[in-house]
Amino acid sequence: MANGQPMNPSASITAHRSLPFGTRLLVVNQDNGRSTQVVVTDRGPYAGGRILDLSAGAFSRIASPSQGIAKVCWTRLA
Repeated sequence: MANGQPMNPSASITAHRSLPFGTRLLVVNQDNGRSTQVVVTDRGPYAGGRILDLSAGAFSRIASPSQGIAKVCWTRLA
């Protein structure tokens, strides 16, 4: 990852284009209200229209992995 750490797909991590590494976010799925806390550890996403790229583990806590994408809102915690 861009922060120099190895990728751990089950970790509670995310990619964001500009937030500093180590920034903690609360991510809430707008369709079901499920939430998870993640830490910014990488840059991206590079797909158009996306703001965050959650690890598989973080995504599975808020949505079914087969869903692929979810409409979320996020709040910066630290």
